[in-house]
Amino acid sequence: WLKRGSSRLPPPYLGLARTEQKKSQNKQEKPKFVARMYQNQQYDMDCITWSPGGRILQVEYAMEAVKQGTPVLGLRSDTHVVLASYKKAQSELAHHQQKIMKVDEHMCIGISGLTADARVLAEYMRNECLNHRFVYDNPMMVGRLVLQVADMSQQKTQQASKRPYGVGMLVAGVDDKGPHLFETCPSGNYYEYYAMAIGGRCTSAKTYLEKHFESFKSTDPEGLIQHAVEALNKTMASDQSLTTKNTSVVIINKEKGTQEVSADELQKYLDKIEKKEAEAADASGATPMDTSG
Repeated sequence: WLKRGSSRLPPPYLGLARTEQKKSQNKQEKPKFVARMYQNQQYDMDCITWSPGGRILQVEYAMEAVKQGTPVLGLRSDTHVVLASYKKAQSELAHHQQKIMKVDEHMCIGISGLTADARVLAEYMRNECLNHRFVYDNPMMVGRLVLQVADMSQQKTQQASKRPYGVGMLVAGVDDKGPHLFETCPSGNYYEYYAMAIGGRCTSAKTYLEKHFESFKSTDPEGLIQHAVEALNKTMASDQSLTTKNTSVVIINKEKGTQEVSADELQKYLDKIEKKEAEAADASGATPMDTSG
């Protein structure tokens, strides 16, 4: 079966060679994203395995869950801090999900991502505030509680049997050092901001806040709420609009604590946005100059 100078294979290996040739053809026909998925498959089974690119994929997946959530934003002045969120309903028959949770009289959180994970963290934060008030007879410092939540989130990225929390939070509160606005991430990082927006379609809201945040320090509470509602309106799709049912706004200060803006008061701010949009539409709808001659 084998002659000198012949390239023929013996019969037992001929079928194996054809099989390998077919496999190589199938590999070439697969799309690039499928090949990339198979490459990552061995590195995203737990949160303690590093990929060759120096990434922990499960942590990145949790961060992506935050980016796909409902938009939440916050901003603060020298005396007040405001949280605003868009409440999404699963269907017309369902109630709008509450995205702002009260933690203590001087603190609340806005969530984006998995609501179930947010409830676990909110319960932990409430217990810590209650224990601190019972032991020290004083409200808990906002920064200290955020640090504990960040440590708790980071611990979930160090055990193969656990997974990161798939929720990002904006923690707003007022303590002896003044108003604070923090962001927590599933990776365990936390940051303090003058103004911040997280969740889906939050880029437009961030752009609005970056343009106006320098004036927030001296802005009165009504002006802060108006800025928050206008920034939240930037995250809406073209076929959606803010209403009193799908919008939630909370304001916190040291004297009155946490207060939710009522539907009647919120409607006044929404009416101002509608009036401003109508004026902008009238201005852009002016008769164009005749250039036909």
